[in-house]
Amino acid sequence: MNNELSAVIQEFDIGRNSFTLKALDTQETFLVRVFKFYSPRNQKSRISLVAHKREVAGSVIHKYIPEFVDEFFENDHNNEIEAVRNYIVKAYVFGSYLDNNVSLERGGFEFQMENDLLLGIGQAQIEQKAAAIAREAMGVDITVRQAKKVERVQSYVDEYAPWHKTIIGKIDLSLMPYDPSPEEIETRLQKEKFAQELAIKRDVAKLMTQVNFEISQACVVDIVNKMSDTSKNDLIHYVALRRQVLEIFGKSLQINESGRYACEGVVHDIIFPLKGDTDNTSFQDHNLWIIDERLNLTTYVCSDRPLNGANTDRPDLLVYNKRVLFRGDNEVSNPMTIFEFKKPQCDAFVNPSSREEPVQQIVRYVNDIRDGKYKTPEGRKILISDNTPIYGYVVCDLTSKAETWLDREKNFTHMPDRLGWFQWVGNINLYVEVISWDKVLQDAKKRSEIFFQKLGI
Repeated sequence: MNNELSAVIQEFDIGRNSFTLKALDTQETFLVRVFKFYSPRNQKSRISLVAHKREVAGSVIHKYIPEFVDEFFENDHNNEIEAVRNYIVKAYVFGSYLDNNVSLERGGFEFQMENDLLLGIGQAQIEQKAAAIAREAMGVDITVRQAKKVERVQSYVDEYAPWHKTIIGKIDLSLMPYDPSPEEIETRLQKEKFAQELAIKRDVAKLMTQVNFEISQACVVDIVNKMSDTSKNDLIHYVALRRQVLEIFGKSLQINESGRYACEGVVHDIIFPLKGDTDNTSFQDHNLWIIDERLNLTTYVCSDRPLNGANTDRPDLLVYNKRVLFRGDNEVSNPMTIFEFKKPQCDAFVNPSSREEPVQQIVRYVNDIRDGKYKTPEGRKILISDNTPIYGYVVCDLTSKAETWLDREKNFTHMPDRLGWFQWVGNINLYVEVISWDKVLQDAKKRSEIFFQKLGI
């Protein structure tokens, strides 16, 4: 190679430069030569399959090893002045298998891209082996890039998706793009999680057919350990979503850039979907746990709809000043929980001109339920007795006007943290709390903080 050509093309001195693959009846040997091509412009590192000293077909190397997608760089000492040179890598593959199976026009090969049933070796098999030799030739340059990719994935998991921590140590990232986007990382991790869950299901199905007790016992331990990992994954995901919900909820209570508080729908949509109803809102779809953890496993029974009467327009479910009722199974012993929500910094409900203040609304609703005026969404009577526990919550901002009203007119008692008021209405077995939006957020954070710490999020 003359000096001018060597300035733009240099061959690697590699230790392993050949590999073998099994054809139908023989072992075929292939020779690989790897070169650096400097100043490649828009070209990509590539594998070229050669027949009779002519390049016939090939593929980009990053198809098999994603870290080859970008150019490489090296320091060039030219007359003692250090400069950076960019280059790509080309791996040329030679062998009698290629010479014997090239088309007459030399425009392609007779074997298929994937596993060839007729000749025994496909193009992808050859290219994959050649890519591995090119990777060995690049050595530390590829290792550094792979380490950066792992670091990027780990950073994504730590910052945005901690529920994947149980997966990341077991996943093969070799085929993930070199500089993956968050969407590509999440897709790959979700795919791995799904594969693990399928494997567990197959193991369980196989275990159910096992008749040897000792073998079954060992299998059970192994399966339970695997299930524990996937359960941790789901738990961390759930707790992390809780943290995000609380962050959004906190921001919704703050004054926005225009100096106003969030519109009525924002806060409520976080706690409960505005357009939810008895048919499409399950406990998994609401965040009433922000107010009371006992509401995690409740079933929606009745909202403002029946109170308005059948002839009125149907409102959004959680509109301000509307009542919402939750309970578990429709049994006498199960408690009921009623909500009244007020817009942040709104205290007009204490005015004498107000049509009906929220505490009285809750009392009226309880009496109507006890009188049998309302039914479940399935048309069944709501089962209730004198001993059925009933909880009422009024959530609002406790302005000085509202606090004076609660203290002097409603005879409520201050909570120790001074962020809420409570009262026991003994004759109807009703416990009522009037709590501030700040208390709701503060208490929800306190209940969840230990989980955030333990799960490292």
